[in-house]
Amino acid sequence: MKKRHINKVAVIGSGIMGSGIACHFANIGVEVLLLDIIPRELSKAEEAQNLTLEDTQVRNRIVNESLKTSLKSKPSPIYDQSFAERISTGNLEDNLEDIKDADWVIEVVVERLDIKKQVFEKIEKFRKKGSLITSNTSGIPIKFMNEGRSEDFQKHFAVTHFFNPPRYLKLFEVVPGPSCLGEVTDFLMMYGEKYLGKTSVLAKDTPAFIGNRIGIFGIMSLFHIVKEMGLTVEEVDKLTGPLIGRPKSATFRTIDVVGLDTLVHTANGVAQNAPNDEMHSSFAIPDFVNTMMENKWLGSKTQQGFYKKTLADGKKEILVLDLDSMEYRKANKVSFSTLANTKTVEQVIDRFKILVKGTDKAGEFYRKTLSAIFAYASNRIPEISDELYRIDDAMKAGFGWEHGPFQIWDAIGVEKGIEMMAKEGFKPNSWVSTMLSKGSKSFYTINNGSKYYFDLKEETQIKIPGQDAFIILDNIRESKTIWSNKEASIQHLGDGVLNVEFQSKMNTIGSGVLQAINKGIDLAEEEYEAVILGNQAANFSVGANLAMAFMLAIEQEYDELSMATRMFQDTVMRLKYSSVPTLITPRGMTFGGACEMGLHADMVVAAAETYTGLVEFGVGIIPAGAGTKEMTKRVSELWVKDDVKLNRLRDTFINIAMAKVATSAQEAFDLGYFQKGKDIVVVNADRQIATAKRYALQMLEDGYTKPVSKKVNVLGQQALGMFLVGTDSLEKGHYASAHDKKIANKLAYVMAGGDLSEPTMVSEQYLLDLEREAILSLLTERKTLERIEHTLKTGKPLRN
Repeated sequence: MKKRHINKVAVIGSGIMGSGIACHFANIGVEVLLLDIIPRELSKAEEAQNLTLEDTQVRNRIVNESLKTSLKSKPSPIYDQSFAERISTGNLEDNLEDIKDADWVIEVVVERLDIKKQVFEKIEKFRKKGSLITSNTSGIPIKFMNEGRSEDFQKHFAVTHFFNPPRYLKLFEVVPGPSCLGEVTDFLMMYGEKYLGKTSVLAKDTPAFIGNRIGIFGIMSLFHIVKEMGLTVEEVDKLTGPLIGRPKSATFRTIDVVGLDTLVHTANGVAQNAPNDEMHSSFAIPDFVNTMMENKWLGSKTQQGFYKKTLADGKKEILVLDLDSMEYRKANKVSFSTLANTKTVEQVIDRFKILVKGTDKAGEFYRKTLSAIFAYASNRIPEISDELYRIDDAMKAGFGWEHGPFQIWDAIGVEKGIEMMAKEGFKPNSWVSTMLSKGSKSFYTINNGSKYYFDLKEETQIKIPGQDAFIILDNIRESKTIWSNKEASIQHLGDGVLNVEFQSKMNTIGSGVLQAINKGIDLAEEEYEAVILGNQAANFSVGANLAMAFMLAIEQEYDELSMATRMFQDTVMRLKYSSVPTLITPRGMTFGGACEMGLHADMVVAAAETYTGLVEFGVGIIPAGAGTKEMTKRVSELWVKDDVKLNRLRDTFINIAMAKVATSAQEAFDLGYFQKGKDIVVVNADRQIATAKRYALQMLEDGYTKPVSKKVNVLGQQALGMFLVGTDSLEKGHYASAHDKKIANKLAYVMAGGDLSEPTMVSEQYLLDLEREAILSLLTERKTLERIEHTLKTGKPLRN
């Protein structure tokens, strides 16, 4: 089989999805051609400029405005705005011929079969033989779309269904056409995982494929249960959010974001195209939804849906829709005794057993909704997928569920789940009973570090394919853990490489985590080879244990605070100056102390979706885990003139003082948190730890040598004067409070190296001591303690 390269992609259709897909290909370094239709009439602005319909800027107006809107949207569809240069635009009349150079053409036009067929007919005139041609449709049958196309077209035609927004949602459904070559399907599955950073799920050509078929059923079924039980919008969002491993937007907020009309369109599509679905009645649109559709209460796009933002006495207020009166009202506080029973249960998967036993409305809700989804998912095999794990993968990657339906069912117990379903009037597919009769008591098993699933055809547990490219901590934790405490554990990944996994609440860095890091380095220096700091939680770490620092400060235990700060600094410095390679694998939120660790490790292997920064300023302190020292040191190491160095020092000072957070790993390079030539970005976060292990072994192979500490060139009064003038101006201009100024001046003192009369070479320890003195001083301030307390209570910073 000839090796296939994707150097250029053509995206046909520049709407929200088309532009988003174009941006994501640009994210990974691919050249993109984005095309759309030409306008049929001039805009008022174009008329004022005396332009005509023949002018290029008019003919490309639709595509250019769409892309511009997408690039301005938040969250951003692109890792770095400079990456947009990889996208060129054009229109379907003047530039369609340019697709002849594309290795892959992706159609993302309106969901109408007649229009798609017209587009495919035009594409076929210019696409090069053997190039990939795919559609991003969410449900139109492939057999209709490639009707009448050439043999080569049909052999290379499939659906590649991205979920919106394409950068952030990981689901990538691949649905091969009737004549699609197996090698094309395999390539698309591989490319989605390896290059696009997605969870590739092979689906069948059935209504709504896998993700939307199960996901939309879950929502529609819930609609009917909500009315039956008399639950409110805010109650349902409390029950279906982070508590059970779902996004914060839960159910109704998510629908508002996506658009109620989109949900209704998809539900109607399933109802029309799957008339024999045993749960067909669940896809009927409830009266309250029909009323909302008539009123055009579609969600964010119409400024009101299940929620509505209003202004009351000059303050923003969010009202909630009463599903009985169909009027908006203030949200009520939600409380259920069943939820209180899970407060001490840290792992989401362990909560389900407790939730379904609840004796209140919450318990009843979970029994009804989970019974419905279990039954529905089991009956979709083998209709929409031959393998049950693909359903779980689709729900996790496309809908942000932490666990799929079969994983949740396993957590409750397969037999217990069947009993619960029977009481709620549901029955699973017969293959579930077959599984139990064959001795498999669960849908999944772990064996020798690999995950297996029950296969319907073989009627036994089979290893899930593709795991060899990943190191999955859930699969190896039990068999490979060599040391642990309450906050962290150490696993041996093989070949002498150790992994230190944070396991505290929100992966905060407390004494237990620091102990584990030091233990990992001790073990590696004594009998192993290298250390990785890696976990596979949604967020790497929110930073140091702020609650502990607050408690010590309140009790005025300043000696303990000093000792804890020194321990943190010493641990971070060990990452830099140990005799073994140290690597870190940040993903999601990687704040404060976690960012400081990344600054000192030998290598950062970051997930593309890493949001990192030194955020301590927001709680009234400065980075004192060696972060201020290291950022100052990085500037000092630039071989530039003093005036340029001063400007760079000022920029770094501003980044820290404004608690700037990189919104992608690429931005982290721009802000100086990651270093080009040393640190790397991995698009698929599931590959991070395996990639880090590979680099660790390469470092050892290349003859890793312990780094030598170098002195830091600080500028003293020259820098301090510049900083103090700046902070004084900010306070006088009312851009900063008096306390903001106090924190900033402490930061300035450290970064200047103190009140030295001239530029001086100082040791790293000298700056670490200044850091520690600064943070201890700030932790005696009432206003700092108010900021910390406010953040701990609300999760938001306080300006005082």
